[in-house]
Amino acid sequence: MDFEFPKNPFNIVLVEPEIPQNTGNIARLTAATGSALHLVEPLGFKLNDRSLKRAGVDYWDGVNIARYPDFSHFLEEDTAKAAKNIWLFSTIGEKSCFDVTFTEGDCLVFGSEGQGLSDEILADFPNNIVQIPMINDNVRSLNLSNSVSIIIYEALRQHNIIKNKA
Repeated sequence: MDFEFPKNPFNIVLVEPEIPQNTGNIARLTAATGSALHLVEPLGFKLNDRSLKRAGVDYWDGVNIARYPDFSHFLEEDTAKAAKNIWLFSTIGEKSCFDVTFTEGDCLVFGSEGQGLSDEILADFPNNIVQIPMINDNVRSLNLSNSVSIIIYEALRQHNIIKNKA
């Protein structure tokens, strides 16, 4: 399988993540996919947390990471301003992630494990709230790192960035 890093990477935005292992797994994922990782405080852990580092193993030098004191500061940065779309992922979304067209450079925003995204953030982007469809309605939500994996690989698939060898 051939892989070409996106010319304009996708931006994974974690708003107030709480579990270091999830963030470590997502950091490793961003290194593997050429995506950028944006962390919006407050964080539920310290960036030097042992479990965070363990989950990212030895890939930290390949992580393009930025940190912001709150979501409004993220929105003021060039990354957010340059993005064609800012997509918010929530169980209340009415659009399926498989019906959305992702554009290179888009910001893919995920909330904390315990609370998701705040009503205030969701209200700012009412037409860009997306869900990952689930077959079983009894399941409340998916794990954060699993959700990010599903979305980033769907975005990469849409752009033929990951190609099978012929």
